Amino acid sequence: MRITLTAVGKAKTGVTKELFEHYSARLRWKLTLKEVEERRPLTPDLLREQEGELLLAALPRGAKVIALDERGKDFSSAEFAGLLGRWQDDGVQDLAFMIGGAEGLSETARQAADVILRLGRLTWPHMLVRGLLAEQLFRAESILSGHPYHRA
Repeated sequence: MRITLTAVGKAKTGVTKELFEHYSARLRWKLTLKEVEERRPLTPDLLREQEGELLLAALPRGAKVIALDERGKDFSSAEFAGLLGRWQDDGVQDLAFMIGGAEGLSETARQAADVILRLGRLTWPHMLVRGLLAEQLFRAESILSGHPYHRA
């Protein structure tokens, strides 16, 4: 399965980028990061809409899409792995994630998603979410393969 992570903002060097790279390198699934950025000074509503358009344009055609949003569904790691495993068994070749910017995801981007996921009720820095997601993808692979990394 090919996985694309579309995210608003450009990662700079530092611990959040290193965390993402660490778990990305451990994955057997191919993980590609596509960063989008709107540089014009826009009102928050217009910025959210424009970033949503950029995220949607960066998605691979035909991909199953998971939007990360605070209003999404909570999954346990095992449930998340189960979802990815079912899609993999069903022959899904492309999976894409969307991470919005500081203003969140546009309603258009949310509606384009097959699943809306939240990483708990806490608010996380957007750059850190990339690393958290990469770790959960690695954990899902471990669960699906029976590897002892996940000890639940």
